Amino acid sequence: MGARNGDAMRAVVITEPGGPEVLQVQELPDPTFGPDEVLVDVHATALNRLDLLQRRGNYPVPAGVRRDIPGVEMAGVVAQVGERVTSWKPGDRVMALLSGAGYATQVAVHERMLMPVPANIDLTQAAGIPEVFLTAYDALFLQCGLAMGESVLIHAAGSGVGTAGVQMAAAQGCRVFGTAGSAEKLARAAQLGLDVGINYHDQDFAEVVAAETGGRGVNVILDVIGAPYWDQNIKSLALLGRMVVVGTMGGGTLEKFNIGALSAKRAQVRGTQLRSRQLEEKATLVQTFVNRVVPLFARGKIAPVIDRVFALDDVVEATQLMEANANFGKIVLEIA
Repeated sequence: MGARNGDAMRAVVITEPGGPEVLQVQELPDPTFGPDEVLVDVHATALNRLDLLQRRGNYPVPAGVRRDIPGVEMAGVVAQVGERVTSWKPGDRVMALLSGAGYATQVAVHERMLMPVPANIDLTQAAGIPEVFLTAYDALFLQCGLAMGESVLIHAAGSGVGTAGVQMAAAQGCRVFGTAGSAEKLARAAQLGLDVGINYHDQDFAEVVAAETGGRGVNVILDVIGAPYWDQNIKSLALLGRMVVVGTMGGGTLEKFNIGALSAKRAQVRGTQLRSRQLEEKATLVQTFVNRVVPLFARGKIAPVIDRVFALDDVVEATQLMEANANFGKIVLEIA
């Protein structure tokens, strides 16, 4: 039997599948936590696209995770630890990638999924780190093997994953291409390290990539759009190029698939998803991230990009902002 904190928690509940209006803040029994888990008082959480899909009933959650409380990341302070926990103690500032239920005042997290929050970053900022930086790091460097000095195209450069990917690629000395839907977003991304900004409303990104690379193409593409960009993505890949698909915001079904184009370039295309992975695999990724990327936050080389901060009770307004695609970087819910 897991331990209890003793107080009721507040959480955002999906009352039924639907629009933002179905989200309600309710009082619920406090979470239990096991011997290898840590109970965290959540200071802030952050919104992600998969939260919107979960709210509509279109995103299956992992087994054993509540379907009615969204949220896959948080930052906060350790309240209690399980009897076998050795890495953390009450009072530690932590952040974590979660399987769910992050829109709440408390969460229970396996000790290996927690990461320390650097002293130069406050907890509200830290809430915008885990999901997008882990996703971008895994996609670019582990899945695609992005190497120092290579070129990379990052779609939705103003999104959470986009701003994370731009910064990490730039920190590795890569030439960074990126797409976005406004000159303002591209200008802000340029401040993060974007070298070539492409406005998808009035530019064909494959043509821009070809012109800027002398027809060679880019080594790596991080795609969150899916089917509508497929042909242009393949055109944009260099010989031996690698592409990773981390989202399908524009749709996931292709009517035609030119295998020959991939073969001619000896290109690789991979799909990836963090949430469905087993604990051991996610914990290994988290510990690698702690060793290789968290020090960059501590040294000020990269930083979370926060668009706006909302109170937990304003979750409907926060969700509407994300659905309007008006944000640059992360939308955070401040809970404490």
